[in-house]
Amino acid sequence: MENKPISRILRLLAQLQELHGENSFKTKSIANAALAIGKLPFDVASRSLAELSAVQVIGKSVAAKVRELVETGTMKELDTLLEQTPPGIVEIMSIKGLGPKKVLVIWKELGIENTGELFYACNENRLIEAKGFGLKTQEDIKKAIEFKMASNGRFLYAHVQGFAAGLMEELRKLAGTELLSFTGAFRRKAEIVDGLDILVGAAVSEAVLAWLEASEDLQVLEHTAGSITAENGSGVKIYIRFCEPEAYFRELVLQTGSTEHLEELSARIKDLPAAVESEEAYYQAAGLPFIEPELREGVFEFGLAEQNALPELIRYEDLRGTLHNHSTWSDGANTLEEMARFCKDELKIEYLGICDHSKSAFYAKGLSEARVLAQHAEIDALNAQLAPFKIFKGIESDILFDGSLDYPLEILATFDFVVASIHSVFKMSEEKATSRLITAIENPYTTILGHPTGRLLLSRSGYPVDIRKVIDACAANGVVIEINANPLRLDIDWRWHQYAIGKGVMLSVNPDAHSVRGFSDIHYGILAARKGGVAKENCLNALSLHDITMLFEGRRSKIKG
Repeated sequence: MENKPISRILRLLAQLQELHGENSFKTKSIANAALAIGKLPFDVASRSLAELSAVQVIGKSVAAKVRELVETGTMKELDTLLEQTPPGIVEIMSIKGLGPKKVLVIWKELGIENTGELFYACNENRLIEAKGFGLKTQEDIKKAIEFKMASNGRFLYAHVQGFAAGLMEELRKLAGTELLSFTGAFRRKAEIVDGLDILVGAAVSEAVLAWLEASEDLQVLEHTAGSITAENGSGVKIYIRFCEPEAYFRELVLQTGSTEHLEELSARIKDLPAAVESEEAYYQAAGLPFIEPELREGVFEFGLAEQNALPELIRYEDLRGTLHNHSTWSDGANTLEEMARFCKDELKIEYLGICDHSKSAFYAKGLSEARVLAQHAEIDALNAQLAPFKIFKGIESDILFDGSLDYPLEILATFDFVVASIHSVFKMSEEKATSRLITAIENPYTTILGHPTGRLLLSRSGYPVDIRKVIDACAANGVVIEINANPLRLDIDWRWHQYAIGKGVMLSVNPDAHSVRGFSDIHYGILAARKGGVAKENCLNALSLHDITMLFEGRRSKIKG
């Protein structure tokens, strides 16, 4: 074993010791020895215990650990500490600028156990109020995690959209044709993309190639007679393909759909003209109505098309209000009044559902019963000022391990609506997770099931759950399912939207906004809803103020009996 791996392992041991409260003198001596071993001119693995003990910067205690590691491939003390530490915490410790003291705050005080949760907390501005953290530290952590995600070659749609828009703007100026479009997963609005695919209905443009080669942020990787491959500084690959103008719309169809979609489409085409004038004409040749790019995944679109039941997909403009949002009452960055006025004056919508965290979310300044009543008093005062705009009294109530919500019934009864969500104890069997969710769904005060699987894209898989049973329970209890619009979540997954709609379950596109900036995430929720074939009739917050008020009041009247 070489010196550098030994040095890294000892450094990890020292960090874990400090994390778990070991004597500071001991941790520092190991950390110093780790640093020294990495720079020694000789191979420590080849030296005896006595020889290592005689090296001043190592000493007898560390020498024994080195010999144990060399001879057995491990260290008992390290194994014990790793057993006591969530794997995600060990990963967090590798982020530049995060020492054991800060990691301990993240773990024990904020309840965060992996990089995905940490990234999400940064987006919610939850770190800036924690001891030893500030806005700059939070932004540095966020950038470090984004870099780590990018290094895997996969990207959230939201993280590349801005770059993609700028790229397309430049290409339109240079390509010499109007026949150009994104294709592939990006055009299908997939939640995760591996790069950007672009089709141009013209010969390879020397102007495009020259611009790419001159760009400081872009590097041309390959150039052929019919394509250019490039990469930006963040690692996003760009694949630009060129074709003859008369082949453009055929290629646009073939380069947009998923493999499954194209196989089904090909099987339905009997006589395709050599050139088609539009994508609509291509689908017409297959005996089908036009299928929107977002739906071309080969999952459910052909069944709907055969029945002439393809929906008019929901648009951003269809939304009349926004539900599931946070304010400074818990872990939000803007006051309740600022959130409300932004919705009224800037978004021009009719209502805001405020859902600050409940009392179990201590890490997010969750509301005690007394603070709930105080917030309700502020909402009453603001509603008097802002009418006819309305703030609905909501709460994001934690689903406890037994499936109960974390307020007594008399407090739950004071809300206009309740979003029930899991925020803790994610390690469960599928049976337990499903039972926990269904118990919460069966609570008569649960209005919306929040981010049902708890997933964080590219960083944390959701807890194992039987989604079919959960949706069935929502149908039986009249509970709405959230499409959490935060681009890290997009939960419930679009692949389940049609099953929910088929069961009569409404969906709600919720930004989970923790600031006025967070309302912009509604855009990504709409994209996810469109992928799932959601129409405005299927969406709770596409209801008018009058209709959603009647719905909330009807539910409360039913509970009272």
